[in-house]
Amino acid sequence: MPRYALKIEYDGTPFSGWQRQADQPSVQGALEAALARLDPDVPSIAAAGRTDAGVHALGQVAHCDLAKDWAPFRLAQALNHHLKPAPVAVVACARVPDDFHARFSALERRYLFRLVARRAPMTLERGRVWQVAHPLDLAPMRAGAAHLVGRHDFTTFRASLCQAKSPVKTLDALEIEELPYPGGQEFRFSLRARSFLHNQVRSLVGTLERVGAGAWPPDRVKTALAARDRAACGPVCPPHGLYLSHVGYDPDPFAGA
Repeated sequence: MPRYALKIEYDGTPFSGWQRQADQPSVQGALEAALARLDPDVPSIAAAGRTDAGVHALGQVAHCDLAKDWAPFRLAQALNHHLKPAPVAVVACARVPDDFHARFSALERRYLFRLVARRAPMTLERGRVWQVAHPLDLAPMRAGAAHLVGRHDFTTFRASLCQAKSPVKTLDALEIEELPYPGGQEFRFSLRARSFLHNQVRSLVGTLERVGAGAWPPDRVKTALAARDRAACGPVCPPHGLYLSHVGYDPDPFAGA
């Protein structure tokens, strides 16, 4: 059976998350339903990351095996037709070797978190950014973030129900950019690692928001990390500002797609 890699974009608002659930709408369920219209015997698909309820994606990757040999462009078009009206789109498709696995072949994952600081309510981007009503200071947040880059025990920033075998991860990058936003400021947090712990990104951003608000000094982030204690973490921010933005492979199956 030929194997295909799919690059997927979705608005996570109406879904219980990526993973299929019997009684709740999921991104995996929507995509598998569309695939079943093309191949009723298609097996379960696998994804690079199981995003939580309300989390979005710009570059989620999944793979599937189909009985028919499809031209990748036509497969993407057919899937997008059957995905309507769900807010899910296949933005690229590629034929891949049989040993390609969307999760286990991934060399890196990148997340984007969007935080808007302004008093006026969100209208056009409600559900797509985390809004706080107070101003934030970029420089202290960057100073706090510097303590988090590298290989660390991230127990403090790990959900209590996380199933990862080890809390030790290498955070390759955590960059924060400030952009103008109507009536306020937008801060974009870009994080890169081979893999992340459950709720790690939301825990890190929620903690750094406290630094930007002046409630925490930047060095308290270092102290919290060293504590290896979930109680030392700052607030966990809501999911709707979070995007799985990119999954990296070598070679890139979508190069030239």
